[in-house]
Amino acid sequence: MAHIRFASQVILNEDETSHWPHPGTAALILSITVLSMILFGLAMLYSTSSGLSGATLFRKQMIWASAGVFGAMGIYMVGYRNIIKYSILIIAACAVLLLIARFGKPINGAYRWIQIYGYSIQPSEFAKIALVLFLASFCSARQRFLNTIPHGIIPICLVSGLVCGLILLGKDLGTTFLLATTVWFMLFIAGIRLAYLLLAPALIPFVVIYLKYMDPERWSRITSFMDPESVAKDSGYQLWNSLMALGSGFWSGLGFTQSRLKWNYLPEAHTDFILSIVGEELGFIALLLVMFGYIIIMLSAVYISIMSKDRQGMLLGFGISSMLTMQAIINIGVITGSFPTKGIPAPFISYGGSNLIMCILCTGLLLSIAMDSGTGQETAPPEGQLSKISGAKTGVQ
Repeated sequence: MAHIRFASQVILNEDETSHWPHPGTAALILSITVLSMILFGLAMLYSTSSGLSGATLFRKQMIWASAGVFGAMGIYMVGYRNIIKYSILIIAACAVLLLIARFGKPINGAYRWIQIYGYSIQPSEFAKIALVLFLASFCSARQRFLNTIPHGIIPICLVSGLVCGLILLGKDLGTTFLLATTVWFMLFIAGIRLAYLLLAPALIPFVVIYLKYMDPERWSRITSFMDPESVAKDSGYQLWNSLMALGSGFWSGLGFTQSRLKWNYLPEAHTDFILSIVGEELGFIALLLVMFGYIIIMLSAVYISIMSKDRQGMLLGFGISSMLTMQAIINIGVITGSFPTKGIPAPFISYGGSNLIMCILCTGLLLSIAMDSGTGQETAPPEGQLSKISGAKTGVQ
């Protein structure tokens, strides 16, 4: 496939890309944008929740943000190469945590959290990183055998199916869909044959049938986005109030802290629907700036991925960028009624320690890839490089 050969050329031929901007430039832009989004999210969280819970949620989010920054700094210093070696162990640890959460106390009918000393940990958020790390490691190490069923397809399906299945077992359909989509994009970039990739969308009708006839309550929540006004007092209550908040803000908003829908009208206003409050208080212009910030993060991440010296860094970078981008797209689609209502937070902005830490750790991995790309040192001997070229030309045709 042409895009794989192009990526391999970018990885291997440094002379041809010497006139491109240094990866450190993209890393700096990424760092500044992410930091700005985190600070903006803290400000909006204070505005959204201070009148209802004081500064409690704000203080907790500050703790999570600090933990995430220190974690990202640790990843940057250790290097993604030293972390990705243990991807299978990280997968196993996340699987255990997902099982523990499944047998824990449900919250809103879902088994997503583990309670530790008053703090909630959501294992599925860390399972996202774990699966991306595993796929980047596995697909780069087995490039020649990637399209063979016993050595490529089956191991990928087993590990990906295990993680997605455990998340779905906890009744988290939104995260399952997000992770499955990320896996699909990563496998496409890795060079899996399109015939195999098209098998995944073929499962969608079976999922729809299961939800419609076996889980009617969840089905009603999914389909309510098509006409939220008709079910505004039932399954469409949250979406209808979100649209009311967005409509109230117009272009410039009602003013910071002046939201009316946050006063017990819009459920989960400080988590999944915080961008609705952004639109109400700061207007459509602020929402455009938020979307522009997400676009900058995506472009910076993609550029760092393309400039990576090896296939492993490229796949890891593309996996992270697709995951963060899809999460932002789904969240914005949900609050505007374009997608079914699902519990997907806005990256770097919504309240939620596990998701915030996950997003910041992903940033640390991207910065590590950029640092590795800018060292000017070869990461593999010529023989290894020749094998990558051979794999790109033969394994993905």
